[in-house]
Amino acid sequence: MKEQIINRLTRYVKIDTQSDPNSQSTPSTDKQWDLLRLLENELQAFGLSTDIDEYGYLFATLESNVDDEVPTTVGFLAHVDTSPDFNATNVQPQIIDNYDGQALQLGDTHRVLNPSVFPELNQVVGHTLMVTDGTSLLGADDKAGVVEIMEGIKYLIDHPEIKHGRIRVGFTPDEEIGRGPHKFDVARFNADFAYTMDGSQLGELQFESFNAAEATVTCHGVNVHPGSAKNAMVNAINLGQQFNSLLPPSEVPERTEGYEGFYHLMSFEGNVEKATLQYIIRDHDKKQFDLRKKRMMEIRDDINTHYEDFPVKVDVHDQYYNMAEKIKPLQHIIDIPKRVFAKLDIEPNTEPIRGGTDGSQLSFMGLPTPNIFTGCGNFHGPFEYASIDVMEKAVQVVVGIAEEVAKKE
Repeated sequence: MKEQIINRLTRYVKIDTQSDPNSQSTPSTDKQWDLLRLLENELQAFGLSTDIDEYGYLFATLESNVDDEVPTTVGFLAHVDTSPDFNATNVQPQIIDNYDGQALQLGDTHRVLNPSVFPELNQVVGHTLMVTDGTSLLGADDKAGVVEIMEGIKYLIDHPEIKHGRIRVGFTPDEEIGRGPHKFDVARFNADFAYTMDGSQLGELQFESFNAAEATVTCHGVNVHPGSAKNAMVNAINLGQQFNSLLPPSEVPERTEGYEGFYHLMSFEGNVEKATLQYIIRDHDKKQFDLRKKRMMEIRDDINTHYEDFPVKVDVHDQYYNMAEKIKPLQHIIDIPKRVFAKLDIEPNTEPIRGGTDGSQLSFMGLPTPNIFTGCGNFHGPFEYASIDVMEKAVQVVVGIAEEVAKKE
């Protein structure tokens, strides 16, 4: 199976499917259709019925192969787009057989994939790895998940002795820009629950995520000649710096872990006349999440009290919520993959996602959707890698879940 995974992943990652946060269309880029159409054809070649809508949501059905009705329909989901954060054109995947745990030079670039910088590489010593040539991201996020679902479905078709109920497959656009579920039709997908194959290290089974919001802080200044600026100039850059300095310096991504939330300043642009700060706000606890948003408003008000025209504006918009609220009451959705993990001798890691997946939004849309590992790491940049060995385990998990759901209690 490893060779099949390598071949399929190689084909998929070479297709540029980068999404675009500045686009208003869905999918946000036409090139996502290239992989979606290929997947549609391949699913049909498997014998599955498919349907794809105008927004690039490709669904397919593998019908039940048991005589008795299986009352539960399970779904498997992955996104086809890759991150806009780094070059995604001309991806040239490199295969490393029997990784020896040493630093890897990436192509002819200065970039080195070094376990002293990325210690998780120590967990894949002896594995077959796919890495980049240092000039692009790999796109294993989430083409590895796409591969695992495709190989899992193919394995079930090739092994009819494995009994399963009705299975729904979904490949979606624009997850990397936060819009993956925005036009997802839960009723059309028609599954009782689903799993996103969009995690990282072996054993990840995630059903808790951040509550998330984005905030735009706009500072309006007054620009006058610096020679006569006393008591007249208001420097918007300084306002922005003041705003950021009033947030807790320890509550940032680089100083937090586990359940700890943060404020993340992603960009700061401007001049004396106007400055704009873009933040994301994250917290697993709903009350703390609300307090974080409130703190942004309090800082705005505190600064504005010193000026007549209230120069600081803050706009906050919620993005998604902690999916644990919808998944934890449905314990069987978590227990099913745990039983499969146990059979495969995989230790489950249920630490919360320090981020979000499509499942964060889908769970609140009526489709409870935990997240499962793919075997990849260092997403969104040239140091991205995929362990083919762990990907093989993920395929076995897809097959095992399908089989487990069909069992009579």
